[in-house]
Amino acid sequence: MKLTKLLSALTLVFLSLGTIAQNYWQQAISYEMDVTLNTKNHQVTGTQKIAYTNNSPDVLNQVFFHLYFNAFQPGSMMDVRSRTIEDPDGRVGDRIGSLTPDEIGFQKIISLKQGGQPVKYSVKGTILQVTLNQSIAPGSTAIFEVEFLSQVPVQIRRSGRDNKEGIDYSMTQWYPKLCEYDEDGWHANPYVGREFYGVWGDFAVNITAPKNLIIGGTGAIIAEELNGDMKTWSFKAENVHDFAWAADPDYIHDATEGPNGMTIHFYYQNDSEIKENWKKVQQPTIELFEIMNANFGVYPYKQYSILQGGDGGMEYPQATLITGNRSYGSLLGVIVHEVNHSWYQMILGTNESLYPWMDEGFTTFASSIVMDKLLGKNEANPHTSSIGSYLRLVSSGKQEPLATHADYFHTNFAYGVSSYSKGETFLWQLQYMLGDEVFFNTMKGYYNTWKFKHPDANNFIKIAEDNCNCILDWYKEGWINTTNEIDYAVKNITADGKKTSISLEKIGGMAMPLDVKVTLKSGKELWFHIPNYNAFQQEGFKRRFKHPELKVLESASTLKAWPWTHPEYIFSIDVKEEEVKSVSIDPFMGTADTERSNNILESGQAPVSFKGN
Repeated sequence: MKLTKLLSALTLVFLSLGTIAQNYWQQAISYEMDVTLNTKNHQVTGTQKIAYTNNSPDVLNQVFFHLYFNAFQPGSMMDVRSRTIEDPDGRVGDRIGSLTPDEIGFQKIISLKQGGQPVKYSVKGTILQVTLNQSIAPGSTAIFEVEFLSQVPVQIRRSGRDNKEGIDYSMTQWYPKLCEYDEDGWHANPYVGREFYGVWGDFAVNITAPKNLIIGGTGAIIAEELNGDMKTWSFKAENVHDFAWAADPDYIHDATEGPNGMTIHFYYQNDSEIKENWKKVQQPTIELFEIMNANFGVYPYKQYSILQGGDGGMEYPQATLITGNRSYGSLLGVIVHEVNHSWYQMILGTNESLYPWMDEGFTTFASSIVMDKLLGKNEANPHTSSIGSYLRLVSSGKQEPLATHADYFHTNFAYGVSSYSKGETFLWQLQYMLGDEVFFNTMKGYYNTWKFKHPDANNFIKIAEDNCNCILDWYKEGWINTTNEIDYAVKNITADGKKTSISLEKIGGMAMPLDVKVTLKSGKELWFHIPNYNAFQQEGFKRRFKHPELKVLESASTLKAWPWTHPEYIFSIDVKEEEVKSVSIDPFMGTADTERSNNILESGQAPVSFKGN
């Protein structure tokens, strides 16, 4: 290979992978935990040895821990929030308020030391605030020793004992967990039922419990030791930001080989109504990992566990807990979604509270692609369900900006649709704008650049811009920071001598590039692409699509860009008006246009008047 070709190839690689700012840093942690589960009173006694490394440029005089189980007490912030929000989560409702003392959850700190010396601390609901005896200087490591006592609550939301399907223990958000500190400071968010954010690190966890239990969870079981009626399971997990497990005496445990030598574990009840679907879903789960590896980045760990438990479906590093008494289609769909969180949150560890759409939305987007492939549908746009969900949110009048902190959405409805459906739509529209080749290079570049880190929206957009050599901040700002809607219309078709003049109107506040199809009475189709003025896309940029229906867009004639300030756009085509049958905007639903009835106009129809911006 000639030197010029080699340099060109390397340039493309670097553009695909992206770069990380030289001043980027993140904290590091390791947990050594020994815990004992008492199944008679549903309490956990435990010790932690925590090595916390301050990689920030700041001196830390205090640290914070999450005590999630404290949320499951009458009068807690989660309890009151659930009882006062307009549309409570049906799994929570007012259930916390009626818990008895032996049903509540709690986490009590028995002892807390730094460097072997006791430190002052105070508990405020689900947050433990620690005043340090010795500041943690940049680049130094502090050692904390914690003794704690927890009571596992009756299963209500995510964590708990005796869920509705009879799983004994769903152990998630179950230990004192150090809060994350990043360039924005401490993230000590009280737990009201939303999202999570954690420090990257290693876990060595010894769980002692009655020997009749079967236990699975994050990481690998590296040893099992019997001691009379008790048994100790030793887990090890490296480079993760949380640790979850589940336990039940009736679990069936299947293990199957996945791609790249990984092992996929399935833990589910020995129940005739459940077993058939849990057996059937195992081969598609292998295919799921293969599809994700090929399209979004290679799963880096050597194991993954799918455990029946919890209250629906919830993701954790190298593991998920899902309810298991489902139809086959439901079970497959939930497994696909929760496994895909391994990419979007468990490996690309965004701050879910600030960017829930980068967690749920990216996962939902990938899940739609995986399900389309697993079910053999091969749809040109497999994301129409989320687009429809987003449009229902818009019509409800309850939409809030995607930039809203997860805890502060006024309704669960707005939070859910925004995070899942509008987040998915964000990616689909970007794929449609950039084409498959550039888009999937962006997704892989984002993954390979930011895996095991804490990326944000700017990091993702920067990699997309590097791949398309264009500007995308207008898209990020409009779609994330506002509730502006997309609404374009075909306004008029008129004769212009031997040509035809076509008038389009921008009604919504969100500007987007457009594809326009002119259908002639002969049946011939003419395609035109109108770029977004703010994108500053290089002349000659061509989108590339894999789906045969979308390939027609590759040869579309590119017109001049449309500035967002201009409510009307007029262009002419070298065809007589009497030869034109119709003009339509965005026939492939490449955008979430909120009023599709005005996207097509038949020739000869009277001019349509719309209210512009």
